[in-house]
Amino acid sequence: MIRLSIAALLFSATAAAAFPVTVQSCDREVTFDAPPERAISNDVNLTEMMLVLGLRDRMVGYTGISGWKTLDAEMREGIAELLELSEKYPSKEVLVGAEPDFFFAGWNYGMKVGGEVTPDTIAPFGIAVYELTESCTHIMSMPEASMDTMYQDILNLGTIFGVSDRAEALVEGYRARLAEVTSAVDLADPMRVFVYDSGEDAPFTAGRYAMPTALIEAAGGVNIMGDLEKSWAVVGWEAVVERNPEVVVIVNYGDVTAEQKIAFMRENAAFAEIDAVRNNRFVVLEYVEATPGPRNIAAVETLVAGFARAGE
Repeated sequence: MIRLSIAALLFSATAAAAFPVTVQSCDREVTFDAPPERAISNDVNLTEMMLVLGLRDRMVGYTGISGWKTLDAEMREGIAELLELSEKYPSKEVLVGAEPDFFFAGWNYGMKVGGEVTPDTIAPFGIAVYELTESCTHIMSMPEASMDTMYQDILNLGTIFGVSDRAEALVEGYRARLAEVTSAVDLADPMRVFVYDSGEDAPFTAGRYAMPTALIEAAGGVNIMGDLEKSWAVVGWEAVVERNPEVVVIVNYGDVTAEQKIAFMRENAAFAEIDAVRNNRFVVLEYVEATPGPRNIAAVETLVAGFARAGE
């Protein structure tokens, strides 16, 4: 027989009384009559959002992590009790087989436009979807990425799961910490920054709607590809050379290490006159820091320190 404490019963009653709730998910309004009990998240950053909100006991698994990323000790501990249902993007069959009532994913974060898994294709199986806000640019017009892009996801998840107080406290703490780490940042003369995610023939980088643009601006820089009307996209190296970044931010994940990406740029004669390469100004962010999630504030702190060294 399962026994609940009085505090747990009171919490459950209070949470239940707050429902139904409705949140905005990209171009849809999604209503929840009760907090999800069998959730699945896709990708490491979305899964961390669930974990920092204390929602592990509401989850039946996660997808899309080990196929691309190596987890640190903190993350391994956080998901130790959960099943990875798919190493990369889940199929509809995999999702339906786990019998979830909620899928936290995004466009190009577990779902593809016109693909097998979308909010419409899995709704008939009783699976509600909340879409990562940054990813909404793939299906609708969006403003430039900002720190509020991540904050809104935390707050919306708090509403969906009936833990709004917890979500609001987290966001308040994030805002305070961000103000602290950027208090001495000079925004008058921003560093020119290029985000190098992957690719040798042509680089995959962050555009206007991707989270690194917000992180770079918060840290006192400007994304040289910030006029690219995309989130993440492939560009030509010629444009990178022409715009001459003072700092290159490396996104570290996958089979090619950050050290290998740096070596590729340093050893290629075509990049020899780029200020960042000539002065060896590289800053490394882990994938989980460069995508929307709880580690974004630490990412800004890393960038602030990196930009300060580059300015010396």
